[in-house]
Amino acid sequence: MIQVDIPAATRTVFGKGGSRRLRMDKKTPAVVYSKAEEARALQFDEAVLYKELLFIHGRNAVISLDIEGDSAEKRHVLVREIQKDPVQEKVLHVDFQEINLEENRKFSVDLRLTGVAKGVDIGGELSVPKVSVVLRGRPLDIPDEIVADITELERGGKGLCCKDLSIPDNVEMLDDPADVCAIVIN
Repeated sequence: MIQVDIPAATRTVFGKGGSRRLRMDKKTPAVVYSKAEEARALQFDEAVLYKELLFIHGRNAVISLDIEGDSAEKRHVLVREIQKDPVQEKVLHVDFQEINLEENRKFSVDLRLTGVAKGVDIGGELSVPKVSVVLRGRPLDIPDEIVADITELERGGKGLCCKDLSIPDNVEMLDDPADVCAIVIN
């Protein structure tokens, strides 16, 4: 799983008017939710936050928040929700969920197929019924994607199943091992 560090500051203004003033100053308001503590209001530099969110878009990522003036360790969070302006493509507000890096969680991980199947070379058609799999493990142990080589798939033969995928030893596959990820059909 990818990791990103983003600097933040504690937010002191609240409400619609305060949020508008923040946005005029090129700051983006956000909230960090936690099981152990009350929600914490933060603000981010608009350009830095947008760049980092664009980098992790659609991927599993652990974000380490370095909160200005907070002497505690960095807070590790996942993106929970992003509110955007549909016209200007600006981030209006972000909700984060604080996580424990030692606790197992479920993640949906993309499957990337490489190579050209033998069966496709002789006229078959590649069918990909599964584009992601669900894994459980500690956040930093989860791979960013699972890469599978499909070169050996033949026409009308056995397909690539979940049990054939290579995942780290300390991560558990939650999908049925017999589920077909890719197969060459006639």
